Amino acid sequence: MSTTMPTRLVLLAALLASVAAHAAEPTAVSTSQAAPVQFGVASFNLAWAGSQQDFDRHAAVCKAVSWCDTRPRRQAGQSVPSEEAIRAARQCVADTERLAGGPAQAAMMAPCNAYQGRGASAPPTSSDYAAKLAGLQATIGQLIETQGVRVLAFQEVRSAEVVKQLLGRHAERFGVCDAPHGGFQTVAFAWDRGLAPEGARCSVDTGLAVLDNPGDPDARKLRPGLALELQSAGRRISFLNVHLKSSCANIVPTPIYQARLLDDPAGACKVLNRQVAPLERWIDSVAKHSPDFVLLGDFNRRLDEEAAAAIRPAQVRTDGSDPAGVPKQDADGRVATRYLWPELNDGARSLQLVPLTGVDQGCRGFTGLDHIVLSGPLAARQPAPLGSRKTAVVQAPGQRIETSDHCPRSLMLTF
Repeated sequence: MSTTMPTRLVLLAALLASVAAHAAEPTAVSTSQAAPVQFGVASFNLAWAGSQQDFDRHAAVCKAVSWCDTRPRRQAGQSVPSEEAIRAARQCVADTERLAGGPAQAAMMAPCNAYQGRGASAPPTSSDYAAKLAGLQATIGQLIETQGVRVLAFQEVRSAEVVKQLLGRHAERFGVCDAPHGGFQTVAFAWDRGLAPEGARCSVDTGLAVLDNPGDPDARKLRPGLALELQSAGRRISFLNVHLKSSCANIVPTPIYQARLLDDPAGACKVLNRQVAPLERWIDSVAKHSPDFVLLGDFNRRLDEEAAAAIRPAQVRTDGSDPAGVPKQDADGRVATRYLWPELNDGARSLQLVPLTGVDQGCRGFTGLDHIVLSGPLAARQPAPLGSRKTAVVQAPGQRIETSDHCPRSLMLTF
């Protein structure tokens, strides 16, 4: 049956009204077209930061053992400590463990020389330590308030509770997590909850917590890794916080530090070498579900020196094999890797080492050990030029325990 003219006009009018109504509705923005968010990210080694109570316990035990050193000291000109120094350190370890309540309790205490600078005239006091904590809190406050830092990765901190104390008046705004560890030093994150209205998740990577001595199951374990995943407007970004083995840092010799590759026979290099494969596996695992990620922390390695050296792929491993992928491990976990940065940035994965483009006046302490690395996809979306800065820590005149021997390193990230 044919449709009459009035009926067709009514249907046409209804159709036009429906189209107009839909056109007036707000259009949902796809996650790929969501407006970018800009916020600061920082990495900060807090230099044996515990609570005031942690320090007071530390001081009580250390006073009882005459502030001895659990690590053998080398005298000027010595390549290795003397037998006498080794015996003294062993006795110090035994006395400290006895007074602390056992090896596990002693491991959760900072060593007696942790807060004593060179040539200290007297042991540090509780008020000295309070000044250090005040300096850390003020430095973190400045990062948040003046630099817009909303994600902070911490190293050398006792616990999440200590981080909450150091956040001060910002503590309510920030979520905090740490990596449980059997030693005093661990890694932790603090993030502005407003960045992740859809949730945040922390996860621990125990693969980095290798034993100092693979032949001794009771040996000290290194710090684990910690990942923070944030969800915002349907998008995901991850942060990987590391604190790798120290004392195998540079490939360019200095008057103080010998140049060392990761196949060097020095004990510290052997340990750092065994962290290479776990680190690569962790990065690959995170990259599979979160292509946008930031790797940051205290690498205890001059990645900038390695990047500047233009090392050829055939030089990266002792066997000349292609550095792409996770290297094979021997029974103790060692790999054929000589250089950390070209092993990580191996062509199979794309990484961008963020250059240091600014250092505050008064910024002292270790250089070249703290880094921020972006995944290739995330780096490609950053405005040029890409750069980071180091901020001087807050320290009072005459402060006897320095706030930190590292300056926080930060960058403004567009996501």
